[in-house]
Amino acid sequence: MPDYDKTKLACYLGFVTQAIAANFAPLLFLKFHKDYGISLGNIALISTVYFFTQLLVDLFCAKFVDRIGYRISIIISEVCSAAGFIGLAILPDILPSAFAGILISVTVYAMGCGLIEVLVNPIIEACPFDNKEATMSLLHSFYCWGAVVTIVISTLFFKVFGVDNWRWLAIFWALIPAYNIYNFATCPIIPIVEEGKGMGVRELVGESVFWVSICLMVCAGASELAMAQWASAYAEAALGLSKTLGDLMGPCMFAVTMAISRVIYGKYGEKLDLMKFMLSSGVLCVICYLLASISSDPVIGLIGCMLCGFSVGIMWPGTISISSKKFPAGGTAMFALLAMAGDLGGSMGPAIVGRVTQQAGDDIRAGMGIGLFFPIVLIMMLIIMSKISVRTDDNR
Repeated sequence: MPDYDKTKLACYLGFVTQAIAANFAPLLFLKFHKDYGISLGNIALISTVYFFTQLLVDLFCAKFVDRIGYRISIIISEVCSAAGFIGLAILPDILPSAFAGILISVTVYAMGCGLIEVLVNPIIEACPFDNKEATMSLLHSFYCWGAVVTIVISTLFFKVFGVDNWRWLAIFWALIPAYNIYNFATCPIIPIVEEGKGMGVRELVGESVFWVSICLMVCAGASELAMAQWASAYAEAALGLSKTLGDLMGPCMFAVTMAISRVIYGKYGEKLDLMKFMLSSGVLCVICYLLASISSDPVIGLIGCMLCGFSVGIMWPGTISISSKKFPAGGTAMFALLAMAGDLGGSMGPAIVGRVTQQAGDDIRAGMGIGLFFPIVLIMMLIIMSKISVRTDDNR
């Protein structure tokens, strides 16, 4: 009998790899700013390039993944991720432009993470596990735990060996995707739908409810990453905390609370109404952005930052679960388009916060204030989705 627990482990580590890619560079934003003289506006482009690259990979995934197969594609993802981390440690110091070296490295590991994002969800969805919604939520919690591990280990490393030695840590992180190449090469993988029976892109975009899912993913990505990518800089610059304390209390606690949200739904998902849970989380997200943007009290600002992780935790996996139920034959195309929408939000959110921060004289609270727009739109999309769901059920 196939050992699907091995598949689950490989997918968990795939999301851990993605967490390292998304969270390691932001810990060095101010380091890059000071050492290489890169403006905060350009620093914001690092996150934009990361998520925009993933977006492009998501866009083309639907066509080439089904042709070359899931196994080869997911192995390529791990190779790119490892190569990107190693490049980040080397290229900024050997190229004429450090900024170009950073962007090249980020692009390479973003290509890998884009494939991970598209492929891991359908790989898990296709496995014969009970309660798919809970399994999906637990899977996404490993992104959060990966972020926590990345931040804690990085912070301890910087404390013991100094931030100047960050390049060695980048090479260390490359070992995880390198090891996971073996896992994906040997674990059982089955297609999400039979060959030739999956919905195409044209079929999906012709469904109005699918566009609501797309909007939900855009807002979920923007709400999550606008706070997550700037949490370290926010805690350090706006709240006056040290680098070590800022990383632990900012992005680390954000990731912890996001993981708790996903674990709670993963454990008690059968007893909870997913739509109501997501709506409540959306309201909490609005409150969190308000606290981070208008409070002059560091404690209240930190509470807003930390609780924001809990509020956005269910949004991404929840939207995937809803879409999977509504479009059971969605296949690779559906997961690719949803991932593309999430990455579009993930590229827009941090970039907008960074630009507004720069225009406001490096006042990061102003940037957080503009981020309030994303969870508000998210709530509107959830209300529309719930009404569509009610009409669909009534028609049945």
